[in-house]
Amino acid sequence: MAMFDKLLDNLKASRKTIVFTEGTDERILSAAAKLLGEDIMDVILCGNADEVKSAAAGGNFDVSKATVIDPVTYDGMDEMVAKMAELRRGKMTEEECRTALSKSNYFGTMLVKMGKADALLGGATYSTADTVRPALQIIKTKKGSNLVSSSFILFREKDGAEEKIAMGDCAINISYQDRLDKDGNVVLTAAQQLAEVAVETARTADYFGIDPKVAVLSFSTYGSGKGATVQLSHDAVIEARKIDPDLVIDGEFQFDAAVSPEVAKTKCPDSKVAGQANTFIFPLIEAGNIGYKIAQRLGGYEAYGPILQGLNAPINDLSRGCNADEVYKMAIITAGMA
Repeated sequence: MAMFDKLLDNLKASRKTIVFTEGTDERILSAAAKLLGEDIMDVILCGNADEVKSAAAGGNFDVSKATVIDPVTYDGMDEMVAKMAELRRGKMTEEECRTALSKSNYFGTMLVKMGKADALLGGATYSTADTVRPALQIIKTKKGSNLVSSSFILFREKDGAEEKIAMGDCAINISYQDRLDKDGNVVLTAAQQLAEVAVETARTADYFGIDPKVAVLSFSTYGSGKGATVQLSHDAVIEARKIDPDLVIDGEFQFDAAVSPEVAKTKCPDSKVAGQANTFIFPLIEAGNIGYKIAQRLGGYEAYGPILQGLNAPINDLSRGCNADEVYKMAIITAGMA
């Protein structure tokens, strides 16, 4: 698939190692066997070696080339505990770090932090929160980022051509509220947060070969409706332009104005985005999560994600309803972005 060409080229040019936090899961083992069989990347599976071996044999998955690491018996645990305690100084004791690292979500994240792996993919059985929390505490946000967000890349073939769009945030940020310091002063507005999501999603879109034309969505177009989220979407456009003056972004738009040239001619004829948007930013997670699933299930798009944005290393989350093929493709995405 063309959208994976750049990622595969990256992996060929610089071999990467991915850690899977759920090493006994059948879907993980199936994907790992395929990745190893195609010699795409190196694989670390977290879990008890006997249990991983048994699960692999039960599914006839050849993961003999994978490295299996059990947090319970890991030789470098003392060093890992000390490093995590240093990172979490004042927030977690060494004993609390040791307890956390007995769980593969924290353990796998520390493998990335300590350079033992380049990327992590989890969430086949863990919740999104249990994948993101260790990443926030250990990997942390990259310079210039104030929050972690997510996007989905959606792909379909129609009339012999490839169509790709991006959507964010559909998985991480439930809503956007002004951030206050301990004295009650606003340090980061809700609009600035949504603007950061827009900029990061546009960057992800660009990485996957989409020339981003970003629409910040609403139930209003250019003030046709009133309400708190209308103002949020409107203000986020202004803030995003401050972060990246070259970004092609506009709104607030209703979805029809964002994608239909005919509607755009009526509602916002002078916009450089309206009627041709391909990167969509939602003001609430309800809208984003519902929106991408409608595109996936009714629009015939394949959805890849959530792709986490704003972290210092590639850490990605799987849907607990994922299948082995989705794990395989998300592994290529995750390692390819390292």
